[in-house]
Amino acid sequence: MRSEVRWKLCWESDLELADHVELAEFFRKTYGPTGVFNAKPFSGSQSWAGARPELRAIGYDSSGVAAHMGLLRRFIKVDGVDLLVAELGLYGVRPDLEGLGISHSIHALSPTLQELQVPFAFGTVRPELRKHVERFGRRGPVTVLSGISVRSTLPHARVDLPPTRVEDPLVIVLPVGRSMSDWPTGATIDRNGPEL
Repeated sequence: MRSEVRWKLCWESDLELADHVELAEFFRKTYGPTGVFNAKPFSGSQSWAGARPELRAIGYDSSGVAAHMGLLRRFIKVDGVDLLVAELGLYGVRPDLEGLGISHSIHALSPTLQELQVPFAFGTVRPELRKHVERFGRRGPVTVLSGISVRSTLPHARVDLPPTRVEDPLVIVLPVGRSMSDWPTGATIDRNGPEL
């Protein structure tokens, strides 16, 4: 029987070192099974991989961190049109709680998204997660877009790699302060920074 998950919203500056250590361990265990490279950014006490979130929804149960979703407000460009979004990312669920669902994380963040007065929440996921995301989309006003190139900067400038990368993930859009009809149409999104 699963214990009940309690959600806590934490601004980044309110986290203590012990929180970062616990979150880093959670991400290593959660992302590690998908590949050693995916767990590598979370060495020591680093609890983020690319851009650092400004707000986190952290689910706890009797075993510690159960789930996590990060949020970062930023301006992206959709085919050159500037657009304020709350980027959602750094999502994880402890393996023994599969089925807890991304919808629980979004539900925990929903009142805060309204308070932040952003027009949209935005995120990207690997195409392999299409069925998972589409199941979530059936429960709420979420739109899943494909065929869009997303340009991001690398988290660290390196002399052996270009400073940006372009991927073709699934794009997730959640209308918050405006309707989906106000989302600009376009085939490219420039994140203007590293992925969350």
